[in-house]
Amino acid sequence: MVKYSREPGNPTKSAKAMGQDLRVHFKRNRARHQEAALGKAKRYLEDVIAHKQAIPFTRFCGGGRWPAKSAKFILDLLKNAESNAEVKGLDVDTLYISHIQVNQARNRDAGPTALMGGSTVTYMSSPCHIELVLSEKEEAVQKEPETQLATRKPKKSSALRSGASS
Repeated sequence: MVKYSREPGNPTKSAKAMGQDLRVHFKRNRARHQEAALGKAKRYLEDVIAHKQAIPFTRFCGGGRWPAKSAKFILDLLKNAESNAEVKGLDVDTLYISHIQVNQARNRDAGPTALMGGSTVTYMSSPCHIELVLSEKEEAVQKEPETQLATRKPKKSSALRSGASS
């Protein structure tokens, strides 16, 4: 069983998905999609793949870009978590992303790549682990207005009233 960095508050109303050692750049997956509705997040990622909307990069480089490979990986994880929620019997229309986290994975060298003249270059990649949790929106329960009740003063003990000391 894999260990998630954060367990959901209500495990019966949530679904999880995780990808480990994914061959996609860590820096490109750092964009946040937290607290977004599932349908909205899927449309946004599909627009990124189609170059209709850009993802703003705020951490490692400025501006906005269209990381299509990263968007496909996250979109696949969202679809996986959605099918996990359907198996659990959750309402897919009320799901939202309650937790998403991207961690750097161990850099595994693919071995030396041969170049002209007998020199070699080690191919380096920066894979990542992605975990996400989808939760159902809980309906807000309205608080009933408080009724006006007469407040009672607490009774003082008889020893304090009589002034007797021991």
